[in-house]
Amino acid sequence: MSTHIGAEEGAIASTVLLPGDPLRAEYVARTFLEDVTRYSTVRNMFGFTGYTPARRRVSVQGSGMGMPSLNIYVNELVDDYGVNRIIRIGSCGALQADMKTRDIVLAAGACSNAGTNNRRFRGMQFAPLADWPLLYAAHEAAKKLAIPVRVGNLLSTDLFYNDVDPDEWKLWAKYGVLAVDMEGSELYTLAARKKFQALAMLTVSDVLPTGEQLSADERQSTLADMTRLALEIL
Repeated sequence: MSTHIGAEEGAIASTVLLPGDPLRAEYVARTFLEDVTRYSTVRNMFGFTGYTPARRRVSVQGSGMGMPSLNIYVNELVDDYGVNRIIRIGSCGALQADMKTRDIVLAAGACSNAGTNNRRFRGMQFAPLADWPLLYAAHEAAKKLAIPVRVGNLLSTDLFYNDVDPDEWKLWAKYGVLAVDMEGSELYTLAARKKFQALAMLTVSDVLPTGEQLSADERQSTLADMTRLALEIL
């Protein structure tokens, strides 16, 4: 039994949807899955297992905010519960002016301005990537479901409120990075190290160049298309 999840052996499916917010995890499980059981309440970071309408067993686990928190949950999911496919379903801030709130980003790769990989790779640069079969399947499923998506690079940061350089995002935007989150790079790096499939799909909650943004309630309600897409590729 793991330290931070604390689920019984066999309670977690081999495929996990990974939102940051534990209440979002509960919403996804109760709304989109059947025969749902809650396997973890440790630190109120809820985890659920249920079945899709096609009877595919899936778990939904909250990961918290930021790369250090995601690191804990992903390590335990993979090492302690044998999870081999993780799809992050979260929100992001768009960096390109032609993007809108509610757009869905499929992250092909993930840059980072955090210190985690700098420490891992001793100052050298590592370019963590999505799992190609998952990325391709998500793109094809989006066409099938008529859900518009953008595919490209992501920036994962560890400063939500950047008081060092509030305009730093403009540099990343200049190089074509689509959006910023706080977890994707760590998910892809762990996937490379531990050999599991990983994909980050993110709904745009605010657009930095234009100032457009969703309310907290709107962020919750925009999960539907992204979750349908995640379940479709299974």
